[in-house]
Amino acid sequence: MNKNLKILLVFIGLIGFFTSCENDGMKVVMLDNPIAPTLTTVPDLSLQRTAGNDTLTFNGTAVDPGFQASANYYLEACVSGTNFADPVTLYSGVSPDAMKIKVSDLNTTLLKKFNADETTSVDLRLRANLVVDAGTGALGTSSKPLTYSSEITTVNVTPYGYPRLDLINSGIDQKIESILGDGNYTGFVKLNVNNPFTLNDPDTNTSYGDAGGALAVDGSAIAIPGAGSGWYEMTADVNALTYSLNPYMIGLVGNATPNGWDAPDQKMDYDAKTGTWNITIDLVDGDIKFRLNDGWAWNLGGTTDNLVHNGDNIPVTAGNYTISLTITKAAPVGSETGTYTIVKNN
Repeated sequence: MNKNLKILLVFIGLIGFFTSCENDGMKVVMLDNPIAPTLTTVPDLSLQRTAGNDTLTFNGTAVDPGFQASANYYLEACVSGTNFADPVTLYSGVSPDAMKIKVSDLNTTLLKKFNADETTSVDLRLRANLVVDAGTGALGTSSKPLTYSSEITTVNVTPYGYPRLDLINSGIDQKIESILGDGNYTGFVKLNVNNPFTLNDPDTNTSYGDAGGALAVDGSAIAIPGAGSGWYEMTADVNALTYSLNPYMIGLVGNATPNGWDAPDQKMDYDAKTGTWNITIDLVDGDIKFRLNDGWAWNLGGTTDNLVHNGDNIPVTAGNYTISLTITKAAPVGSETGTYTIVKNN
């Protein structure tokens, strides 16, 4: 075979090789047994109120499916031995390397499942939801994620209880709490125009009330603002002797609800233990969204695990539903996020 013919054959072979690669495209091959994420370090979880502004860091490693991939990570906790039948999520994000959580925020989350000032044996795991190809409905999409969990890490957890002010004569047992124990109290309260109330510190048996719009020891009963009965975000500073009451009424709106897209929305109730807003309601075929105070400045739509400001309408079919909303980011207005669950009762 002469030299020129050899060069020609090599050239033809290279053309075929590159053409084949171009036609096949980049192929991604997943490991038969993807390497699960790991939870490598866990800080001391005997929490102290005096350290409420400190930050704790959990460290982990990413899931390895055999190719460069993105995933959503969830640091979850449950009572030891319950196999995560009823977990609480301590952290969620796109990176497990350094999961930073403010002590006061972590304590608030832990109190949803574990008793204050008691030590509980808790199982932790780092769970990764791997999304391969969104939008097709196939395995590995956002609707059918590939989930991988770390081995269980068992630790002792001791959340601290908060100083509180009880609402006296408000019609129901409720309170506002001082997350840092510094005399600043806050919380969601359900108020009725027929039930003006006072605040009582059960630790010192000190009563607080109103004095011309300010807070005062042994002051008058606090009247409900002009917005009327419903849920409010209340703050009280017993050092500066100030307080505020701002309407905070989360509701369902949409053509699946009794009032359609018009106000008033179908108001939800707040569960302080779980930190969720809840409603049981009859809906018709149509769409729903969540919004604050009957207005569109603050609204949530999207999917069950990814509600965002101005997100897509949520479609439903006719029936009776129990709906629970968790607000994961409330402020600033326009950047709110959350998650929800919806259970059809009939």
